[in-house]
Amino acid sequence: MTDGRVNPSQRLEDQGIAGLGRIYYNLSEPALMDAAIRRGEGTLGKGGALLASTGSHTGRSPKDKFVVRTPSVEDSVWWENNAPMAPEAFDRLYEDMLSHMKGRDYFVQDLYAGADPEHRLDVRVVTELAWHGLFIRHLLRRPERSELDDFIPEFTIINCPGFKADPARHGCRSETVIALNFDRKLILIGNTAYAGENKKAVFTLLNYILPGKGIMAMHCSANHAIGNPDDTAVFFGLSGTGKTTLSADPSRTLIGDDEHGWSGKGTFNFEGGCYAKTINLSAEAEPEIYATTHRFASVVENMVFDPETFELDFEDDSLTANTRVAYPLEAISNASPTSLGGHPKSIIMLTCDAYGVLPPIARMTPSQAMYHFLSGFTSKVAGTERGVTEPQPTFSTCFGAPFMPRRPEVYGKLLQDKIAQHGATCWLVNTGWTGGAYGTGSRMPIKATRALLTAALDGSLNRVPFRKDAHFGFEVPVRVPGVDDRLLDPRQTWTDGAAYDAQARKLVDMFANNFAQYVPYIDDDVKAAAIS
Repeated sequence: MTDGRVNPSQRLEDQGIAGLGRIYYNLSEPALMDAAIRRGEGTLGKGGALLASTGSHTGRSPKDKFVVRTPSVEDSVWWENNAPMAPEAFDRLYEDMLSHMKGRDYFVQDLYAGADPEHRLDVRVVTELAWHGLFIRHLLRRPERSELDDFIPEFTIINCPGFKADPARHGCRSETVIALNFDRKLILIGNTAYAGENKKAVFTLLNYILPGKGIMAMHCSANHAIGNPDDTAVFFGLSGTGKTTLSADPSRTLIGDDEHGWSGKGTFNFEGGCYAKTINLSAEAEPEIYATTHRFASVVENMVFDPETFELDFEDDSLTANTRVAYPLEAISNASPTSLGGHPKSIIMLTCDAYGVLPPIARMTPSQAMYHFLSGFTSKVAGTERGVTEPQPTFSTCFGAPFMPRRPEVYGKLLQDKIAQHGATCWLVNTGWTGGAYGTGSRMPIKATRALLTAALDGSLNRVPFRKDAHFGFEVPVRVPGVDDRLLDPRQTWTDGAAYDAQARKLVDMFANNFAQYVPYIDDDVKAAAIS
């Protein structure tokens, strides 16, 4: 049985998915809101936002993510980073998930991944929860009504939070599973209601497909100068490093906040919306993102609220520190209507240094940029992944290892070639700690970070004096108007200089030990940039 106003030419039955209850194809935001509330999936918040809970899974489950090991991908997947699943185990998983779906109602959204029509992916997302349909409708790109009449999905995602996997039968680790099968063009998600798994599954797909076409897939936000798409900046970084906050600069045009491609024509957003962290969000510091938490059809995840007034508590992390809001790009007044930009003029690599060693900003040579890109040093922020309750220093290659199906050198080489071709200036920005490590120091002042980024993007930072960092070799500004000189020299922010030196040496050694794995695969100039 089908329902909904927009029924595509290819239905689930045509894909061999039969025997379901009611199937709701391509419902609009109001219809999905109505369904979610009627089904008890969420609460209507102030301004019309949907307040939803993801249950026990309040972050991604990277250890439960698998790639099906078929001959077509055997030689191109980075198996040390991507857990394999046997094709036979996937077939049993799919069969059992289809049995679970029998007689149940499902919500189907047919969407685009990629703002550039030449490189977009047509994705069908089948969800057990109406609010998941609303979430992914925000996060991917919505076709025009006329385009849905002939929509044929290239990949299909089936998400069943109520389905529990059997590790022995399905070749997985636990009852939670995210399984990608590139041959069957299917992604199966079970036993997690965390909506972010949907969007990151699509990102993983594009991270495999696009490099094969010579397109750089990037875990980054992006913006450009108002009226000048050729002045584009990209911001690499893991969740919690400031991608969404720093790219949503009212003095620039927002291209997107999380996932982009860099093709021969320039930069393009993969998504149609944003997924912003809300913990400690304030109307004063981030007025537009704050406003989305009270916007009709925004999806607010795992936030504590007053049961009488429905006021959101932005400081309460008792459910998780990974509280989020999902909203369409048009909710941000300075968002690009095309989600397209030029070739990046500035490349920003955001790191959240929990050791308090790195400066707030540093200018890198292209070889140093490759070194730090492949290293991907940062800290996992509390709540982003299951079990992370405080910042944990980590190396996440390409600033997004959990979403990289190919070896890091593939992405590194693509980025290196594009920097060489288009002459981008590369910066490392620390949004983590200063004055000491986590627990002793304090977070880098957002006001200082914004001032430094503004100077980097408008070119004025290139005109100030720089010093060479004794530990990492990159260039650090000595003084910048509007920024405390002491902040620019991390050692001066520590009360004990000797303790800083010891921490810096420790971090240098960590970099060197981690980078050893890439040495056989990289160019000599990048090896020369490595810290010894």
